[in-house]
Amino acid sequence: MTTADQLDRAVTDPVGLITGLVADVEKELDAETIRAVVTAVAGGRAKSRQVAKALATRPAVLTDGRSPAPRAIGDLLIELRKAGASAVAPPVCAECGKKLRTLQRKGQDWYCGVCGQETAECTACGNVRLVGFRDRKGLPRCSMCPDIDDRDPVTVVHELIATIAPGTDRDVVAEALRRTAPHRPHYRQRVVWALEENPRLLTGEGYLAPHRAILKFVDLLHEAGVAGIVRPACPRCQRLVRIDKPLDGQRVCRNCIAKSRIEECVRCGARREPATRDARGRPLCPNCLITDPANLETCIVCGKSRMVNSRTANGPICPNCRPLPTMLCSICGHTSPCTLSKLTGLPRCGGCRQRQVHCTVCGRLRGIHSGTADAPICGPCTAPDAELWRPCPTCERAERLHAPGPCPRCTLKQRLHELLAGETGSISSTLQPFHDALASTERAAIAMSWLSKGIVATVLSDLGSGRRPLTHEALDELPEGKVIEHIRSVLVATEVLPRRDEQMIRLERHVKDLVTSHATAEGRKILHRYATWHLLRRLRRRSRGKEITHYQLATARQHLRAAVYLLDWLEEQNLTLATCRQTDLEHWMTSDDVRLHREAGHFVRWALAQKAARDLSFPAERWNGPSQPMDDEARWATARRLLHDDTLKPEDRLAGLLLLLYAQWPAAISRLTLDHIEDTGGTVRIHLGAVPVELPAPVAELALQQAAVRRSHALLGRTDSAWLFPGGQPGRPISAWAMGERLRNLGIRLAEARSTTLFQLATELPAAVLARTLGLDITVAVKWQRAAAGDWAAYAAEISHRTSAQE
Repeated sequence: MTTADQLDRAVTDPVGLITGLVADVEKELDAETIRAVVTAVAGGRAKSRQVAKALATRPAVLTDGRSPAPRAIGDLLIELRKAGASAVAPPVCAECGKKLRTLQRKGQDWYCGVCGQETAECTACGNVRLVGFRDRKGLPRCSMCPDIDDRDPVTVVHELIATIAPGTDRDVVAEALRRTAPHRPHYRQRVVWALEENPRLLTGEGYLAPHRAILKFVDLLHEAGVAGIVRPACPRCQRLVRIDKPLDGQRVCRNCIAKSRIEECVRCGARREPATRDARGRPLCPNCLITDPANLETCIVCGKSRMVNSRTANGPICPNCRPLPTMLCSICGHTSPCTLSKLTGLPRCGGCRQRQVHCTVCGRLRGIHSGTADAPICGPCTAPDAELWRPCPTCERAERLHAPGPCPRCTLKQRLHELLAGETGSISSTLQPFHDALASTERAAIAMSWLSKGIVATVLSDLGSGRRPLTHEALDELPEGKVIEHIRSVLVATEVLPRRDEQMIRLERHVKDLVTSHATAEGRKILHRYATWHLLRRLRRRSRGKEITHYQLATARQHLRAAVYLLDWLEEQNLTLATCRQTDLEHWMTSDDVRLHREAGHFVRWALAQKAARDLSFPAERWNGPSQPMDDEARWATARRLLHDDTLKPEDRLAGLLLLLYAQWPAAISRLTLDHIEDTGGTVRIHLGAVPVELPAPVAELALQQAAVRRSHALLGRTDSAWLFPGGQPGRPISAWAMGERLRNLGIRLAEARSTTLFQLATELPAAVLARTLGLDITVAVKWQRAAAGDWAAYAAEISHRTSAQE
C-alpha cells in the first residue's frame, strides 16, 4: 500500500491503519490487543486520524521513538510497552536521548523532566536556574527563592472590599475567596495580589483581570449580595455574559472571540470561525466539517450514514437514534422515551416537548412545561423565576432571554419592519396584512429562520421598497422554486395579491418552454396549435372557472410530451406529420423505444380532425370496465378499520371512507369545503354532486369532528380558510398528491378501491342517480353501469323484442 493510499485510509479507517502499522513491527502482540490499546489511547475520530496520519507519514517512529511527533504518538508508544511490546521503541528525549515513561512536550518534540524545564536568571538570587515559579510581578524565580507574603489573604481582600462596601461580612469574603480556587492556595494569593494592584477590577473593570479566577470571585461576591461589586460586561459587545477569553489584553465573551477569528470557508464561502482546517491548512466552517462525508459514520440503529452522537461497544449512534430512557411522561401520561425537564425535574416526552399550546393560566401560545395534556401550563407559569424569565424590554412580557435584547417575537417584528418599510420608514397599507400575518405566527423562531434565507429577505425588501412591483408577473420573473411559491401563497392568503390558478399558469409556462425548444418551425407551429387551442382550451372549458387539479395538469403534460416524442421520431425519419403514412405510424408504434403510446393517439386524432395529417388511423381504445379484480371483502374490512380505529387521524379516516364508500378520487376529496357539509337537526349530509348524500352516523361524526378540529399545516401566514382538509400552504387545501399519499399509507390501493366501490354502486343505482349524487359525468356513470349490470335501455328493448316475437 502506497503512502497516498495510507493517507486516504487514515480518514476512512484510522484505527485499522494504526493497528496494521503496529502489527507489522510488533510480533509479540496479537492484533486484538494492539487494537484495544489503540482504541484506549486514540479512540476519538479526530485524534485517531491525527495519529494515523502521523504514522503513515513516518512509520519509523515506532522503532526509534524519536520526535517530532504528536503527543498522542508518545502516549501510544508508552501504552504499547506497558502491554508487553518489545519491538516498539519507547519515546526518547529529543535533547538527551533518555527513554521516557512519561513525557512533556514543547511544540512537536518530547523532553524528559530535566531537559524540558525552562531556565532563566532568578530575580531574587541572580543565578541561572530552572524556573520554579513567577512572582507577583510575573518575573521568574527559582525554587530556592520563594515570594513570601506573611499577610492573611482574606484580611487583605476584605480591607479592599470594605473601602467599596463598608460593613461587608468578613466570612462572606472568605467563603467567596475559598470557592474561587478551593485546592490552590497559592493561586488565591495571586488573585489577592492582582486585586490589590487594581481594585477597580471589583467595580466594573473585571475585563482587565490577569487571572480568570478574579471573574469567578466577582460573581460569587455579587451573588452574595455585596454592595458595590459590579459584574463586568464584555468590552466589545457590552453584553453582561460570561467573559473569560483573553483577546488583546482584555477578557471578552465567546461570541466576540468567534468574530475575531472569522475566516472565509474554502468550501462553501461562509464567513465564520473555522472549526478545522484541511490538509493544506485552509479554514473549514462547522457546517462543512459536520456534513463532510468523511466524517459521517453508519449508525448501528438506523443503518444510515450520519453524524455520530455517541459511541457504544457495538458502534456509533446518530443523534436521531440516541438512546433515551423510557419513562412515564408527566404531562400526557404515555410511556415513551423522555428527557427530564430543567424546570420541574420530571420526565417529558418528545411530543410534549415540541408541542405549542395555549397555557391554561396565562392564555398565551407557548411550549408546554407542566400540567396535563388537557390543562397545559407554560414555562413562566410553571416556574415564575425573575432571573429565569426576564421581561422583554420591548413588550415587557416574561420570556426566557439568553442575552440582553428583545424577545423573539419583538425581534421578528423589527426584522419585518426593516424588510417591508419603504423610503418613508413605514409599511404601505397594501403590505400591512402580510406583515401582520407573519408577525402573529405561532412560532417566531421558524419565521425568523425563514426570513434569514437570502432570497426571502431580498424579495421582501424589493417589494417593500417598490423596486419590484407587487404583482404576480413580477414574481414570475424570479427563478422558480418552493421559496418563491411560498412567498406567493402567503401574499395571496393575506389578500395582498389576487388569487389565480397556479396549476394553469404552470402548465402554460411548461407549454411555452416545450414549444419554443422544439427543433423545427413546422413542429413548433403544430405543437402551439395543439397545446393552445386543444389542451388548454379543453381544460378551461372543463374546469368551469375552478382551479385545475394536479392530475389534470399531469394528463395535459403527458399528452403534450407524447406529441413531442412522435414529432421528434418523424424528424429523425425525415418525415413530417403531413407526409407520414400508416406504415410509418405503425412502425413507430411497434418500435422498442416508443413512449406514451396511448396518449399519442389523442394527438394523431386531433391532427386528422384539423387536417394537419391524412391517411392515418389511430382508433381510441374503448373502455370495457375495470381491468383489476374486484375485492369487495378487503374493501369492507378496510372501511371497518377506519370506522373503529381511534389511533388513526380523523382526517385520514374520513378521507379513506369517502373513497371506500362514495368512490371519491383524492382530487375531489382535497377540494371539499365546510359548505359541502350540511348539518340540519341531527341529519348530516355531504354535497358530492348535485344531490346531497346523507351520511351514516359513524361517518357523520367523523365529518363533524374534522370540520371542528381541522387545522392548517402552514406555519407561516396561517389564515382561516373554508377547506375541510387544509394544506401546507396558507389558504390552500391539501394537494391531491399528498392526499393520495396519506391514503396509500393506510394501505388503500386507490384505483382498485375506487373501482370496487363504483362497480358495486353501479349495480344498485341507475346511471342518472349515480352521476347526480357522486358528481360523476353522465357518460362515465353509464359506462360503469354497463360494465357492472348491463345497459337498462338495452334490457328494455330486449324485453320489447321478446314480446313482439311471441305475438
